[in-house]
Amino acid sequence: MAAQTPTQTSAPATARPQVKPFLDRDTETWSYVVYDQRGGHAAIIDPVLDFDNKSGRTHTAGARRLADFVRQEALTVDWILETHAHADHLSAAPFVREQVGGKIAIGEKIRDVQKIFREVFNLEKQFLCDGSHFDHLFAENETFRIGELEGRVIYTPGHTPADMSWLIGDALFVGDTLFLPDVGTARCDFPGGDAATLYRSVHKLLALPDDTRMFMCHDYPPTDREHRCETTVGEQKRSNIHVREGISEAEFVVMREQRDATLEMPRLILPSIQVNIRAGQMPPAEDNGVVYLKVPVNRL
Repeated sequence: MAAQTPTQTSAPATARPQVKPFLDRDTETWSYVVYDQRGGHAAIIDPVLDFDNKSGRTHTAGARRLADFVRQEALTVDWILETHAHADHLSAAPFVREQVGGKIAIGEKIRDVQKIFREVFNLEKQFLCDGSHFDHLFAENETFRIGELEGRVIYTPGHTPADMSWLIGDALFVGDTLFLPDVGTARCDFPGGDAATLYRSVHKLLALPDDTRMFMCHDYPPTDREHRCETTVGEQKRSNIHVREGISEAEFVVMREQRDATLEMPRLILPSIQVNIRAGQMPPAEDNGVVYLKVPVNRL
């Protein structure tokens, strides 16, 4: 059964959402507040917790910008949506929920990612791989409401087994599945990733109408342009350097696997994964009251 907020309306699914982007420059991550109207309802997508890897300290300045905007626009937050368990930043979802409300949600395949990384990090026996850290787990094609907007879940694995894209009205939030056309596509060499699967996921998205607005989770721009967050399905089909029209699955897989073999692990992958598979919560404190994050040696 589709998940519903308490304020479901019968407005048409084609309603055009308003989208407010926020860039975290340290991790080059885009977060979004998606809403129907001022004074209406909203979802927050992929909020970022500031993390200083050298000191191990967290800060909330970036996430506070999202919360401040929600209050400024007098919005009711229905959902805090994660596109996947990020490997390049820590999620601020618990802080955002504390500040402005909303249910933290992710795709149901997060259970598979939890199983993989419970072993990698040898997590505590009490850690359950059932997705219960999140308020809601979405299934493929499940629908949900944000006030006058309707959203739909599109399962897009390949970068990880649990990646989801969120189609809200005419706005598509793709997580790490795709980048802007001059940057290409996500890597597929993390545990559970697969290049052929990513190619098929991308083509599910490219089957949407050409004028569908597409919003990135990251942008790693060439030196000749500033960070951008938005393109269209049509532009991706015409111009994406990795998956534009005419590039076959076999060609893509060869390119992607060769490229991935040259890439370093993301700077924040070790702290990020441990936190993000818990819906942004830290591991339990040890007997001295201190929270610790593990560094597995020679494992990734």
